[in-house]
Amino acid sequence: MLMSDKEGRSFSELQLDALREVCNICAGNASIALSQLLLKKIDLSVPRATLLPLTGVNDLVGGAEKQVAGIYLHMEGDCGGSILLLIEKESAMTLAGLLIKQGETPSGDQVVCASALQETGSILLGAYLNALGHLTGLYFKPAVPAFALDMAGAIMSYALADLAAAEDFVLAIETDFQVSGQWIGGHMIMFPDFGTMDIITERLGVPIE
Repeated sequence: MLMSDKEGRSFSELQLDALREVCNICAGNASIALSQLLLKKIDLSVPRATLLPLTGVNDLVGGAEKQVAGIYLHMEGDCGGSILLLIEKESAMTLAGLLIKQGETPSGDQVVCASALQETGSILLGAYLNALGHLTGLYFKPAVPAFALDMAGAIMSYALADLAAAEDFVLAIETDFQVSGQWIGGHMIMFPDFGTMDIITERLGVPIE
């Protein structure tokens, strides 16, 4: 047993492997969505999926003071929870530049950059949820996303304050994309509501005991 939640349930290696495989497929779906958006080939590194306590999320991006772009939204439907996409600031600016170039808008326009990143984050998170829904047979509906460019700790504080019925752990997927020779590093973090992981793992054929 590798990890237990606050209700005493544990995740076995088999369950974690199943979740990692699902995360790999979801990340691949997101890379296809990004490729279609940019009209460029996307090279995807092998995603790394882990289950972490809430307190460990800031360490994913180098600490609470790390400057990041964050796209946050609620997921509704058969399962509830929230999802946060964190992209390191340099990667976010690289991505914004590629997106804005498509529309031939000056990259120095911060409002345009923020809008482009928010829309892209929404598309990427939607792609994750679509793949997860296809694999599990569950319906996931993403809500309207919120965007911020701030320190990781501030964005996490916002997300934590918004959580009502969430577990005390997260499912984190570290994903790196390469576009036109430039790497874009990000983390997709799912904050599942109570019972959500039970439903997902059961649908995957590895129910939590």
